[in-house]
Amino acid sequence: MSFRKRNVGLASPSPQSQAPVSGTQSSLIPGVRPSPLDGRPTTSTGTSSLDDLLGYSGFALGNALLVEENGTTEFGATLLRYFAAEGVVQGHSVHIVGVGEAWGRELPAAVKTAGAESTKAEAQTAAEKDRMKIAWRYERLGDFGTGPSSARAPPAVNRTPTSAISSGTGSTAPTAFCHTFDLTKRLALPDGNRLNYIPVRPVPPDVSPFQSILHALREQLASSSSSTVHRIIIPNLLSPALYPMQASNPQHLLQFLHSLRAFLRRYSTQLAIMMTLPVMLYPRSAGLTRWIELLSDGVMELSPFPRSTEAGPSMTASGSATAQEENPQGMVKMHRLPVFSEKGGGGTLGDDLVFTVSRRKFVIKPFNLPPVEGDAEAQRGEGEGKPTAVDIDF
Repeated sequence: MSFRKRNVGLASPSPQSQAPVSGTQSSLIPGVRPSPLDGRPTTSTGTSSLDDLLGYSGFALGNALLVEENGTTEFGATLLRYFAAEGVVQGHSVHIVGVGEAWGRELPAAVKTAGAESTKAEAQTAAEKDRMKIAWRYERLGDFGTGPSSARAPPAVNRTPTSAISSGTGSTAPTAFCHTFDLTKRLALPDGNRLNYIPVRPVPPDVSPFQSILHALREQLASSSSSTVHRIIIPNLLSPALYPMQASNPQHLLQFLHSLRAFLRRYSTQLAIMMTLPVMLYPRSAGLTRWIELLSDGVMELSPFPRSTEAGPSMTASGSATAQEENPQGMVKMHRLPVFSEKGGGGTLGDDLVFTVSRRKFVIKPFNLPPVEGDAEAQRGEGEGKPTAVDIDF
C-alpha cells in the first residue's frame, strides 16, 4: 500500500494563468443603462414621465411601443420627436420611416442649464439631508408621488444619471440619461448625425410597399457595430397621406410587423421602436388594429380633450390644475405595458392619467377631480398644509 507525501509544495502557476481578466467589462454606451429592476438595458424616450410610466425607469431595448391617437392633433408626433431628439443627442442611429427631412428639421433642441455642476452639488447635499430625516427602511420605496406609477414602480433613481465615457486621458464625462427639450427651438444636427430617412417608394398595387423599408433597415442594422443603438420611428402608420392603399392589406402589414419583431429579437440590446397609429381612421374595434396591438410590446392611447369655444369652463380645466400647474390637454390610457420577464411588471395601469404639453416638457400624471365650486383656496392651490385655528384648538 503506497502513500503520497503531503509535504511537497505545489508547483507555482504559470504567468499566463495569473493574468487578470480585465477585458470582460465592456465600455458603457451613452444613453443606455441597466434597469434597476432586473438589469436589462434601457434607454430614454426623451420624456421622463413616460420613462417612469413604463415601470423600468426607461424604455427597455428590444421592444416596440405603439402610440394611438384620437383626432387630428400632433401630440403623438411630439412624443416621437422627443424620442428622435434624445437619440440624436445621445449619438444613436435614428431611422425615420415614411417622412422626409422636413420632419427631422423640426426636432426640439436640448436645453442647456447654466451652473449644472453647482446645481448637482446642491442637489446631492439636499439628498443627504433628506436621508437623515427618514427611516432607513423607507429609502428603498423611492420618492413617493414623483410619477404616475410611483406606487408600483421600482425604487426611484436619479433622472439624470451619469455614464462614464472613457477618453484618452482616462477622465470621465457625465452624460444625462434623459434630456430636457425646448419645443420652440430647433435641434442643430451635428455633422456626423445618424438620421436615416427611409421613404415609402411607389410600387405596383400587388406589391408590398414595406419591402423596400425592410431591406433598408436590414442593411443598416447588419452594417453597424455591436455597440451602436438604433431607434426606429414610424410616424402615422397606414396614413393615406404617406402610404398607398395596399399598405392596409393584412397580408403586407402583418408580414412587415413580424419582420420588425424579428429585428427586435435579433438585436435585443441595440434596437427600440416607437410608432404612432391614427385610430380615427383605424379604430380599436377593427381587427387590423387589434393585430397591430398584439404585435406591439406596449400600447398607449392619447385622447385629447375637445376644445370648447364657449365662454364657460372647458374640459381641459377638469384636471384639478391649480395656479401653479398647467391644465391637462387630454387623457392617457395604457392598454398594455411590456412584460419583460416571468416576474411580471407588465399589464395595464388602473389609474386615470392625463398629459400636459408645454414649452419644455411633456408630462403624464394622474388625473384628479377638480376642487369643489366655492372652495377658492383649493382652486388657487393655497391652504394645503397650513394649520388653522380650528385644527390647533382641541
